[in-house]
Amino acid sequence: MIQTETIPVYGMMCDHCVKAVTMALQALDGVECVRVSLEANSAIVIFDNVSASLEKLREAIIQEGYSLEPVQEVGACLEAQATPLDAGTNAPAGATVVSHFAIRGMSCVNCSAAIEKGVRNYPGVIKATVNFAIEKLTVEHMPSVLPQDIIAKVKDIGYAASTDARARDKTAMARKEKFRFLFALCLTVPLLVLMYTMPFGHVGTNYAMCALATLVQIVSGRTFYEGAYHSLKNFSTNMDVLIALGITAAYGYSVISLFILDPHAHAFFDSSAMLITFILLGKMLEARAKGKTGQALEKLLALQADKARVLVNGREDMAPATSVRVGDLVLVRPGEKIPVDGEIVEGVTSVDESMITGESMPAEKSAGSMVTGATINKSGAITVRTSLVGSDTLLSQIVRMVEDAQADKAPIQRLADIVSNYFVPIVVGAALVTFFLWYAVIPSEPPAGATRFLFAFQLMIAVLVIACPCALGLATPTAIMVGSGVGLSRGILFKRASVLENIARLEVILFDKTGTITRGQPEVVGIYPAPNGSTLDLLAMAASAEGQSTHSLAEAVMRKVKELGVSFKKGEAASETRGSGMQCSLEGDTIRVGKLPFVYSGGALPPDAEALAQKLVSDGLTLMFISRNDDIVGMLALSDTVKDDSAAAIKRLHRMGIRTGLISGDNHAAVHAVAKAVGIDEVSAEVLPEDKITIVKKLQKQGLKVGMVGDGINDAPALAQADIGIAIGSGTDVAKETGDVVLVKSSLMDVVRAIRLGRKTLRTIKVNLFWALFYNLLMIPVAAGLLYPVNGLVLKPEWACIAMWVSSVAVVGNSLLLKRYAGRL
Repeated sequence: MIQTETIPVYGMMCDHCVKAVTMALQALDGVECVRVSLEANSAIVIFDNVSASLEKLREAIIQEGYSLEPVQEVGACLEAQATPLDAGTNAPAGATVVSHFAIRGMSCVNCSAAIEKGVRNYPGVIKATVNFAIEKLTVEHMPSVLPQDIIAKVKDIGYAASTDARARDKTAMARKEKFRFLFALCLTVPLLVLMYTMPFGHVGTNYAMCALATLVQIVSGRTFYEGAYHSLKNFSTNMDVLIALGITAAYGYSVISLFILDPHAHAFFDSSAMLITFILLGKMLEARAKGKTGQALEKLLALQADKARVLVNGREDMAPATSVRVGDLVLVRPGEKIPVDGEIVEGVTSVDESMITGESMPAEKSAGSMVTGATINKSGAITVRTSLVGSDTLLSQIVRMVEDAQADKAPIQRLADIVSNYFVPIVVGAALVTFFLWYAVIPSEPPAGATRFLFAFQLMIAVLVIACPCALGLATPTAIMVGSGVGLSRGILFKRASVLENIARLEVILFDKTGTITRGQPEVVGIYPAPNGSTLDLLAMAASAEGQSTHSLAEAVMRKVKELGVSFKKGEAASETRGSGMQCSLEGDTIRVGKLPFVYSGGALPPDAEALAQKLVSDGLTLMFISRNDDIVGMLALSDTVKDDSAAAIKRLHRMGIRTGLISGDNHAAVHAVAKAVGIDEVSAEVLPEDKITIVKKLQKQGLKVGMVGDGINDAPALAQADIGIAIGSGTDVAKETGDVVLVKSSLMDVVRAIRLGRKTLRTIKVNLFWALFYNLLMIPVAAGLLYPVNGLVLKPEWACIAMWVSSVAVVGNSLLLKRYAGRL
C-alpha cells in the first residue's frame, strides 16, 4: 500500500546535503518519490509500506549523518563525488557552518566580486556570497574556520567585516565620508577661484593650486588609492581603480608639467580636485538613496517591544523583553506593544495587526486567541501566556525570511555580474585607445588654447571617470530590496530574490481546495425541515445532541445555532457512534443526528426528500439527517464554504493570462462544485499527494511555468515540485516552510498581488539594467570626443564624474518608485 510520510531532517546546510539525503532515501526498495526541503528541515517520502517502512527511512537518514532531532546550524555537508561544487569552491566533506558578516568599504559591485573570490579561496571555505546593495557576506565554511579568520581575510583583501550583520557602524562611516567631502569642497572652491582669477600670475597661481590639490589628494583622495591598491593586489579591478587612474593622470601630469616640463603650461589641478569632490558627493547621495531601499525591514525591526510586564506571583515586574521565557505570563495594557507571541488567558481587546497582515481594521481578541509580538493592544488589558520568544517569534521569522530574500541573488543578476567583471579592463583599454586616436590619428584640431596632447589626455580622463559599473551592480539588488519590502508591507513574504523574478513568469497556477479556495471548515448552508416542521426547532433538536460532540460537523451546527440565536435543551445519555453520528434522549424521545442509515431504519426516504437529497449531494454538499424516534424530521446541508475573495482572485488571474486548476483529494462532486463557484475549468479530484506531484510534473514537461498554492502537509510535495510554491499563512508549518512565498493574510487576492509585484519588480530590474548598460554605452563615446568633430562638444572630466553618478542615483531612484506601487496592489 502506498504511504506518504513527512520525516524531520536536521543538520542540512546546503544543496549538497539535500542531494545526499535524497539519494540515501531513493536507494531504498519501495521508495517511489522523495522531496527534501532545506528550509523546512524535512523529507516528504512516498513509499510502498510493504517493501519499505518508516523505521528504515529514518535509519537511512541517520546513517547518512543527519539527525531526526533539532541541532544547531551545523550539518553534514557530504558531497557526492560525481557532482562538482561551484567553480572556485573547496570541497571538503564533513560538517559545515553558515556565518553572516556585515561588510564596509565597498565602492562598486566589483568590490563584492573581489571579496567573494578572496574568501572562497580561503582554506576550509565552501561557498561565499556578497550582496553589494545590503553590504552582507554569507559564508559556508568548515567548523575549523573561525569568524575571526574570515574577518581577517576580508581585511587582508582591503575591506572591513563584522560578525553582526545588523551592527554596521553606519554613523561612523557616514561621518568619515562627510568629512572627506567637506574637506575636498572647502579646498576645491578656493582652487577654482584661483584658476579663474590668477591673482599671483600664471606660474604663482599654479603653485598655489598645486598646494591645494595636493591636500585634496592626500586627505580626501586617499580612500580611492587604498581601494585601488587592495583591488589590484587581489588581481581584480573596481571603480576605485578607474577613479585612481583618472585623478592620478590629471594630478600627476600637472605636477610633472609644473616642476619639470614647463611651469607656464596648462595644468589639471582643478580637474583632479573637482573629480574627487564630485565623486565623494555622489557616493554620499548614493548611500542615502540605497539606505531608503531597506527602510521596510528597518521599520519592522524598530517595532519590537523593549520591555514586558511579567507577572510573578500576581506581581508586575517590568523586565527586558529579551528576558521573557516560554510559559511566562505577561500583562499588556491598552496602547502598549505586545512583547511576545502567545495566547490570551484573560481579558478582551482589539489588536492592531497591520504590521503583520496589512489590514487597517483591528482584530477582536479574547481568552484563547493567539496574539503576535510587536502588534499593538488597542482597547483592553490582557494577560498573555508566552508561547514563542526570541528568534522563534513570527516577527523574527519574517525578518529572517526578508533578509534571506534580500541577500539572495536573482538569476537576472548573473548577467550584471558577468558584465561587471570585464567592464573595468575594457574601459581602461577604451581610455588608452581614445588617447592614442586623438593624439596620433584623428586629424581634427584641438580646441583653442589646448595642445593635441592635452586634449587627448583630457578625453582619456573623462572616459576613465564616466564608465563606472556602480549602476550595473545596483540595478537588481535595489529593486529586489524595495520589491520585497513592498510585499512585506502587504503581508506577502518572498523567501528568495529569485522568487520575485520567477513568479512573474508563471503561466499556470494550481490550487488546493480545502483551506485555500475554501475556508477550511464546514458551515451549515441549508436547513430543510420535514413538512409542517420548523427550521429553528430542527436546529434546536440537532443541537441537543451535537452540542456534546467535538466533531467538525457538530461544531458547524453549533456555530449556526449561535449565529441564529437558537435556544435548545441539552440531551441526556448522549453517545457517539464513530463515523455515523450522535444519539441522545430528549424529553423521552430518542434523537439521532448523522448519516441516513444511522438515524433511520425505514430504508428509502420519501420521494420528495430523496430527490432533494440527491440534488444536494450532486452539488457537493454533505448531508446530516435528524430523526426523532426513527422518524425523519429533517436534514442539514453542510459545505466547506468558498472564501469571499476566491472567485475575484481567479477572475483576475484569468485576465492576467494565467491558467488555473483545482486539485484536491475530496470527492468529484464537492471539487467540481467549488471549481464552478470560483470559475476554474481544469479540475482533478480524489488525488493523492503523489498525484499532485505528477500533475505538476506533467505541466512542466509541456514547458509551462507552474505555481502551486496550498496550505496542508499533503500539499508540501507539490509546493516543492512547482516552480513557485505559494503557502497560505493559516496553513501548516510544513507547507509554509516548503513554499517559496507565504501569504500572511491567507487571502487569494494576495496571489494576484504577488504576481503583479513580481512582474513590476522584474520590469524595474530590466529598466535598471537597460539604463545602466546603455547609459554607459552611450556616454563613453561622448566622453571619448565622438561629438567634437560634429558640434564641438567636449565632456570635461568633472562633468563626466557628475554624469557617472547620475546613472547610479537614477537606478536607485527608479527602484524606489516601486514603493508607490504598494498602494495600487
